[in-house]
Amino acid sequence: MKEQYQDIDEYIADLRQAIAKTPDCANHLYNLGVALLSRREFHDAERAFLDAVRKSPHLAEAYVQLGGICLQRGDLDGCLNYNKEAANARPRFSIAWGNIGYVHLQRGEADKAVEAFTKAVKWDPNFIQGVSSLAAAHYMLGNLEESIALSERALKQQPGFAPAYNNLALAWLEKGEGKKALEYANLAAAGGFEVPEDFWKELEPYK
Repeated sequence: MKEQYQDIDEYIADLRQAIAKTPDCANHLYNLGVALLSRREFHDAERAFLDAVRKSPHLAEAYVQLGGICLQRGDLDGCLNYNKEAANARPRFSIAWGNIGYVHLQRGEADKAVEAFTKAVKWDPNFIQGVSSLAAAHYMLGNLEESIALSERALKQQPGFAPAYNNLALAWLEKGEGKKALEYANLAAAGGFEVPEDFWKELEPYK
C-alpha cells in the first residue's frame, strides 16, 4: 500500500476510481488484487488478477498471485498451471520456477522439482528458499552429497536458515551419521523449524 494512504480502504477506493477512469490499466487491477489479498478477500482478489492478465497477458506477477490463491484453497493443479503461465510470460522469473518446483515437491516428483528449482536459482542465485528446496529435492532422489552442498550454500547465504539445517539432518542420518544429524536437527528446531516427531524418534538412539 502506498505510504500516503491512511488505511487500506482508502487505497482500495482510490484504485477502484482509477480503474473506472482507465479500465484497461492492468497495473491498477494488479494493485487492487494485492490490496484485496491483504484483507484476505480471495474471491475479489482473484477476479482482479484475472482482469489484469486479460488486459496484459504477459503480467507474470499476476499469474503468480493467482497461483498463490489456488494454493491457499488446496488446488495444486491450478497453482502449477498459473505459475507455468508466469514462467512462459517471463522465462527468467525465479519466483515462478520456485513455485513450480514446490508443487512438484509436494507431489513427490523430485526429478521435476530439481529441474524447476535449478532454473529458479539460476535466474536468482540469492533465492535462498529455492536453494534449500533444491537441496530437499536432491535428498529425495538420493543425491546426498549434492543435497548437503546446497544446504551448506544456503547457510553461507543466510546463517541460521532453519530449513537448510533440517535438510542437513536428513542427509546426514541417511549417510549413517546420527550424531551429526541430531546436531543439525537441534539447530533446525532452534531456528523455528518444526522437526517432525517421527524424525525425532529416529534420532533418539543418538542422544
